Order: sequence, then structure tokens, then C-alpha cells
Amino acid sequence: MKRRIMMLGILTVILVLGTGCWNRIELNELAIAVAMGVDKTGDQFKVSAQIVNPGEVAPKKGGGGNLPIATYTSTGDTLLEALRKMTTQSPRKIYAAHLRLFVIGEELAKEEGIGRTLDLLSRDQELRTDFFIIVSKGTTAAQVLKIVSIPLEKIPANKIFSSLEVSEKAWAVTSTQTLDEVITDLVSKGKNPLLTGLEITGEVKRGETKENMEMTSPPAVLHIASLAAFKKDKLIGWLNETESKGVNYINDEVKSTVVTFPCSKEGVVGVELIRTKSKITSHVKNGKPEINVTVETEANLAEVECGEVDLTKNNTIDDLETKTEREIKKNIEAALNKAQKEYKVDLFGFGEAIRREDPVFWKKVKNNWDQEFVDLSIQVKVDVKIRRIGTIGNSFLNEL
Repeated sequence: MKRRIMMLGILTVILVLGTGCWNRIELNELAIAVAMGVDKTGDQFKVSAQIVNPGEVAPKKGGGGNLPIATYTSTGDTLLEALRKMTTQSPRKIYAAHLRLFVIGEELAKEEGIGRTLDLLSRDQELRTDFFIIVSKGTTAAQVLKIVSIPLEKIPANKIFSSLEVSEKAWAVTSTQTLDEVITDLVSKGKNPLLTGLEITGEVKRGETKENMEMTSPPAVLHIASLAAFKKDKLIGWLNETESKGVNYINDEVKSTVVTFPCSKEGVVGVELIRTKSKITSHVKNGKPEINVTVETEANLAEVECGEVDLTKNNTIDDLETKTEREIKKNIEAALNKAQKEYKVDLFGFGEAIRREDPVFWKKVKNNWDQEFVDLSIQVKVDVKIRRIGTIGNSFLNEL
């Protein structure tokens, strides 16, 4: 009995001492980083952090007047060293658990690669993994983080995060990649990473001032670019808009987009894709791998600027479906041509499809898959079904 009482006393003391706040950090001691960026300067890393100014994001009555963010920059031999040195500028400890965006400088991605950068991110216990990773295009990551946003979204990192999500769902040229997804592609023998690019258009210096967020047409704008193609962890080039959309068709990442094509005379037809499903299948025939890409999509007729398009005829919808299929196939073929002929890297996961289908064959070719990919036979099939033509039949433009 005495022993039980003694053990209960010891446990009580441990629980009391163990639930203390010995390692607490108060909110007013933290600088909340919503975006971080890394560039290469000489042999060192240049790390930038976009910090929220809470008093300006939700200013008190009569307050405000300052920028909603502050950007700190420091250099070091490693990313961690640069981050720690940032405390010599910031009055508070940088807290990155609420990170929304991580920007990798284009020069760093080309010369150094992104592997070492991602290693730190994956090891840091403070970081979550739901932030998006992007590449700055034609500029540095540090410069991107200095551009202030429009009034609709005061914090630039939140604006870019939301723009990436919306663009991926509605336009299908970009891709939202989180840390875990990028690392998975990096370590895969049968797929190389793709990251969305971000560029600055307009007057860069004015984009750092409060004036940029007070004008209806800001002097400088952060613009989401097309996709950046990687070979292993190094940036090898950029895809244009057509090629980026083609990649997303193949990778089953098109949620909704618009397909347009000209009429026989003048004007265009616009078709809105509302549901798209892509499938990659593979097989090995006579020792040669073959890939089949099937894209099935449902669509609505969005606009008809052509007088000769008669929607009352039975074969008109069939003709529009065929033309839509042709345009989608053009996007896909453009992406395949860029990957096979110019960059010579698998951006689509075809190697992974072959690994799943024929593991024995994959073991033979996985170490030189890039060479095999260049001559890979790929068949593309697109099937479009137009479900609705809108609330009217033939366009009133026919009567003009």
C-alpha cells in the first residue's frame, strides 16, 4: 500500500513538472513568415523571408499607413546559417510554421539544383509540408518577395497561393506542387519534377512601394508563368503555355479550361471543359515499351462567334467535338515533342507506368530511362463530349 502511494506521488510530481511551459514562445516574440525564397550569390545561399506586419493586415481604427509586409535577407554557407543570421536584422525570431510559399531562384535552380534546398525543408520539424514550391522566372526569389500586392489580398504570399489554386482549377497551365510531391518526383527514376514559374511584369522598383497596392493598375504585378522543366534536381528550361497545358492533360491535372478554335470564315468557337479524366497505360512489345494516353472530357459550348455554325443540324455538335479533340491533341503533342526532342526527359511519369506494368523490364532500363524515353512510342487518343450548348440555340449574331 505504501509503495502504491509512493508511486502515485512520484507520478503526480512528474505530471505537474512535465506540463509546464518551460519552452514557450509568446506571440509577440515571433515574426511570422508567410513566404521564403532562396538564391545563389557566389558560393553562398541568399535567403529571404516575407514577414507579416499584423498591425497593417488588420489595422486598428485610425491606424495603418505602413506596408503589410517586411522582407529580410541574409546570406550563409548553408540555408540554416543564413536563416539564423537573419536574427541580426529582425527584432523577432523568424517563425515559418505558417509558410504558404517557397520561391527558388532561377539561377540557383539551373546551376546548383534544388536538392540541397529541399533537404533542409524536409528536415525542419517546425515546417509543415502544405506550402507551394515555385521558381522565379527572369528574376530572383528575393525580388519576388519584395513586391507588394493589390488591395484584394494584402499579403503577397497569400495572393500567389490563391492564384496558383485558382489558375490550376480554371486554366490548367500551372501546377501546385508541395514539398512531398516534389521530393517524390525527384527520387523517382521514371518521372522528373515540374514546378510553376513566377515572374514580375512592369516597373520592379515601384512594385516595392505602397503605391503598388493603392492603384487600380499597379506598376508591377506578380504574374504566374508556365511550367519549369527539371532533369533530376536541375532546371533545364521552360515550357510555353501550350506545352504546359499539354503536360497537364497527360498527367491528369486538368480540372477545367477553355479550348478555342477558329471558324471557317471569321470569329472563334469557345468550348469549356468541365470534367477531364486522363489515363496512361503501358505494355512491352518485342522488347520495346509502348505508351497509350487516353483523355476523356465533358464540355459545354461557351461561345459561338461564327454565323455559319448551325446548332440545329445533327452533325454540328459532332464536328465541334472533333475540332475540340484536335486542339487538345495539339497541346499534348507539343508537350511530348518538347520533352522527347529538346529536353529529353520524362516529365509525364511514363517510366512509373512501365514499372507498374512490367517490373522485370523496368529493372533493365531504369538506369538509362532518359535514353529509352527519347524513342518511346506514344499513342494519344482524345474523346470529347459536348453536353450543353447554353441557354440559346443559334447565336443572335447570325441576325446582324
